[in-house]
Amino acid sequence: MDKDRLHELKAEASQLKPVMNIGKNGITETVVQEIKKHLKADHLIKIKMLKSSREEKDTTTIAEELSQATASEVIEIRGNNVVLYK
Repeated sequence: MDKDRLHELKAEASQLKPVMNIGKNGITETVVQEIKKHLKADHLIKIKMLKSSREEKDTTTIAEELSQATASEVIEIRGNNVVLYK
């Protein structure tokens, strides 16, 4: 992905509200299916990592796992929020 497109997606993502929260259960099959459904509909989504989801893994690790599980790309990790694009 080129720098201009990445910049556009980050700008667009700043306006998004998180479509879901990931909590203490972490990445489950249900979570993956729900994220895939949102990605298919919107292509660009924001997900919030609750504090309970980050007890064993950091946000970056969780974001990479989500990216692989949903065949999407991590656009941005800001604080506890992850932006995925497909």
